[in-house]
Amino acid sequence: MNTLPYPCLCLVTDRALCGGSLVDKVAAAVSGGVDAVQLREKDMPAGELLELARRLRAVTDGKALLLINDRLDAALAAGADGLHLPEASLSAQDAKGVTPSDLLVGKSVHGLPAASQAAAEGADYLILGTIFPTASKPGADTGGIGFLSTVTSQVDAPVIAIGGIDARNIASVIKAGAHGAAVVSAILASPDPEKAARELKQLMLSAVESREAQPSYS
Repeated sequence: MNTLPYPCLCLVTDRALCGGSLVDKVAAAVSGGVDAVQLREKDMPAGELLELARRLRAVTDGKALLLINDRLDAALAAGADGLHLPEASLSAQDAKGVTPSDLLVGKSVHGLPAASQAAAEGADYLILGTIFPTASKPGADTGGIGFLSTVTSQVDAPVIAIGGIDARNIASVIKAGAHGAAVVSAILASPDPEKAARELKQLMLSAVESREAQPSYS
């Protein structure tokens, strides 16, 4: 079974932000310290998505986990490490019933009830948002650090925080109990994604050092 490193810096793709080659930016970000890449291009036709997944697999293989959003067929065909389920998708339990045992199954959640349910159903990790205001989801309810702390303290699964996370606040989500952080524009909108990823990862590592112990999950 694949596992998420701690702390986990996850890059969620959005090719509209790149201003160039998404694959090249992902490769640079992985060189800078990104641990996991979630391919999330919801409007891309299946054939194009699979081709992109295979290209991302080539630049992440042996370096970072590759997670495919909501497309088990593409995840399997591309040799990805995990399947990521939106909150409204099928349950983690149902997904695990049709996936290889070594494939991670994660779930997006937006509150404590959904997080608790997904963890109980066997999700290997959760992506929790929206933590801070973000241009990608204008007007979305944001929970802040208090919300994140509540969920991480009550849910027995690794929680990856998402939403408005950048160099100014990434340390705070780790100190609040998150297993990691997922970012989009903080890396993809940067003119130097490798440098941006390296800075974010170093801030996370410094935050880990200030914590007494790594979170444990039963």
